[in-house]
Amino acid sequence: MSQPQAIHLSDYRPPAYRVTHTELSFDLDPSATRVKARLHLERHPEREAGEALELDGEQLTLKSIAIDGQKLGENEYRLTEGGLRIERVPSRFLLDTEVEIAPEANTALEGLYQSGGMFCTQCEAEGFRRITFYPDRPDVMATFSTTVIGDAGSLPVLLSNGNPVEQGELPNGRHFVTWEDPHPKPCYLFALVAGDLKKVEDRFTTMSGRDVTLQLWVEEENLGKTDHAMASLKRAMRWDEETYGREYDLDLFMIVAVNDFNMGAMENKGLNIFNSAAVLTHPNTATDAAFQRVEGIVAHEYFHNWSGNRVTCRDWFQLSLKEGFTVFRDQSFSADVNSAPVKRIEDVSFFRTAQFAEDAGPTAHPVRPDHYIEIGNFYTLTIYEKGAEIVRMLRNLVGWEAFRRGSDLYFSRFDGQAVTIEDFVSCMAEASGQDLDQFMLWYSQAGTPEIDAHGEYDYARAEYRLILRQRTPATPGQADKQALHIPVRLGLVGTKSGRDLALTLDGESLGRDAVIHLREDEQEFVFTDLAEAPVPSLARGFSAPVKLNFPYSREDLAFLLANDSDGFNRWDAGQRLALLALDDLIAAHRNGVEKVMDNRVVDAFRTLLTGETDDKAVLAEMLTLPSEAYIAEQQPLVDVDAIHAARQFVKQSLATALRDEFLAVYQANRDDSAYAPEPDQIAGRSLKNVALSYLMSIEDEEGVELSQRQFEADHNMTDVRHALTLLTHSSRDDLADPALKAFGQKWAHDPLVMDQWFSIQVSRPQADALERVKFLMDHPAFSLTNPNKVRALIGTFAQNRVNFHRLDGEGYKLLADVVIELNRLNPEIAARLITPLTRWARYDETRQDLMKDELERIRAEDLSPNVYEVVEKALA
Repeated sequence: MSQPQAIHLSDYRPPAYRVTHTELSFDLDPSATRVKARLHLERHPEREAGEALELDGEQLTLKSIAIDGQKLGENEYRLTEGGLRIERVPSRFLLDTEVEIAPEANTALEGLYQSGGMFCTQCEAEGFRRITFYPDRPDVMATFSTTVIGDAGSLPVLLSNGNPVEQGELPNGRHFVTWEDPHPKPCYLFALVAGDLKKVEDRFTTMSGRDVTLQLWVEEENLGKTDHAMASLKRAMRWDEETYGREYDLDLFMIVAVNDFNMGAMENKGLNIFNSAAVLTHPNTATDAAFQRVEGIVAHEYFHNWSGNRVTCRDWFQLSLKEGFTVFRDQSFSADVNSAPVKRIEDVSFFRTAQFAEDAGPTAHPVRPDHYIEIGNFYTLTIYEKGAEIVRMLRNLVGWEAFRRGSDLYFSRFDGQAVTIEDFVSCMAEASGQDLDQFMLWYSQAGTPEIDAHGEYDYARAEYRLILRQRTPATPGQADKQALHIPVRLGLVGTKSGRDLALTLDGESLGRDAVIHLREDEQEFVFTDLAEAPVPSLARGFSAPVKLNFPYSREDLAFLLANDSDGFNRWDAGQRLALLALDDLIAAHRNGVEKVMDNRVVDAFRTLLTGETDDKAVLAEMLTLPSEAYIAEQQPLVDVDAIHAARQFVKQSLATALRDEFLAVYQANRDDSAYAPEPDQIAGRSLKNVALSYLMSIEDEEGVELSQRQFEADHNMTDVRHALTLLTHSSRDDLADPALKAFGQKWAHDPLVMDQWFSIQVSRPQADALERVKFLMDHPAFSLTNPNKVRALIGTFAQNRVNFHRLDGEGYKLLADVVIELNRLNPEIAARLITPLTRWARYDETRQDLMKDELERIRAEDLSPNVYEVVEKALA
């Protein structure tokens, strides 16, 4: 392929021609689907008369083309590498085209493709150009009328966006359904599904009294796995009405479960298409985490109806406008219906591990990038998760009431339009009366800001002097960074009382929990009238997506762990305390000296295990050690083996010292009542299973027996999977092999459960993990063309740090082999899979060379733009 060219935000121009209405007709056939399109086009008022019409199109066979009913000759249009060009067109006209496409050959899963015997679409970001010739960009918004024609026997269900307005029988055993969507939308929100599906139906009454039909379409064998998704949808609809005043706007809302899907789900207007893993649940097959994930994803895609569909992006550089805002909305929803402290801990734990790593790597980019080669590569944690953290900061800066006024203004002012991040932030500024110009830098600067903090208590003056300095490291293409507006939420915890002290700053009383604003490179804040020396509790609730550096002693951290009123910062103090102990042990392993456990960590854990708790879910998080991935992010150079050994040593030391306490916690939280994915039950299971994981880390007889009993009891998938993981990850094959065999035989018929079976095996720390990957790639349940299988097997193995980073480089070689093959089949998945190799600079010289060798081997291939862009950045 020729070298792909970058697209720049600065080059944005509105389209030369707008589409006001789109009429589509699909005559479905696996190898030769015919798509007729009639586009109602008019010149954009901001563009000059007489410009050529350029439409995007890929892998289309043009059968006919006409303007205003007059067929065009071959000299009146030109097929280009990227689409179709017509030099002379009227300022307003109808364009009719007919194309042929081959859905069964579409392994990239973009545009119209087949999943099993089902036809389905995925058009975001640029998949619609694989369906018909069209201005495939988000600022072209049109109403759609779609007729779907298919075989009545094999395709009894024919779905598209909007409301069904006509249906009927056709000759030769075929039938049709016509759908109309009255709301203008960009083509990336178009959807079509056709197959042998069954529906689960329910109703929802909106706040204005309208009756909405809700449908979940699944294959017949999955009918019993839809209850939770339907209940989650109804909760999300009610929450969006009560929290944001947003009411659903059609008479019908549909969700379809699809086995082959690149993403988690897609918010197509009125017809959400979901990866089956993101919608199907049952206590026997899905874990608590899966139930919560489904609830969050269902909510996320529904919330897009307003934050993404009714108001959409002007261009793909504004992607976080819809995704960051909607992630914030779904996080808030999940916090409201579950445990808010645990939700925040889970989100931040993932963010600080994965997004911070993205910010520190070669593919780092701003939340609003200024250029890209392949937009599919920018569906990243930075766009989604960091974008959500920026919206959260904005909410905290202006306050909830002003934020709600700003969102109402945004939805009303820009309803039916494609807009920019400036439009969103300006509504918040207008509603709050605040100047948010400096805040906009969060969208344009890449990298993770760091705050270096220092504080001193003046006994004579009863003052606490806090100095904050901010800096953002250089990132690719951005060497110099400006000072950001960073809200820092804090409390001062008295060392005598153990309570939050009253805060007085510049003569103003701020209460006992306040937000201070860091706007300069360095600022000083002096808190007065403090009767006792405090320990500062900084960045409470993770008030900004920054790294905070404060010289806490281990005694300070143990004190905050015991006394901080902020649940998140209590958890964070425990993580910091554990990290200090781990740092010592990593150094000891590297230097070949004896490892010694820090008793302050043991004492802190003993207090947690034996003390009173009103939130078992939070306690489970506090008892969970930092992951190897997070530990690695704190190290200047990643020593894979030392990190693994140090973490195992800490876990086993805690288990040995506190065996009876962990056993008591396990026994106290056993529950044989009927399974329910409710917060109290989830909290108890989580705490019980954390305790069991410690007991199994030393593989004492009682821990082994409890794990075997829990596995065999088969009470629910949460407990079964956890027990199977512990048995599989043990050092004893006599525990692992029988359990894996029994589980695999029982669930061989269920693709989603088999994905769990794959992941458990290839994440084990034993040295045979790589050989298991190779063996399982030939398993009948694995397919390289199914993204879920690839993620479960190859993606999970690439996160198995001690085995993926083997010194012989075989882990890297296997990943590169898969990427090269997927580059031909599904470039989007291939590009996402490369990420672990792109972090080569964090490792020792031997591993660096091995990883770079594999990247060079990939680069030597005929690469898709997706893979080319990632590899070039990684090697730059």
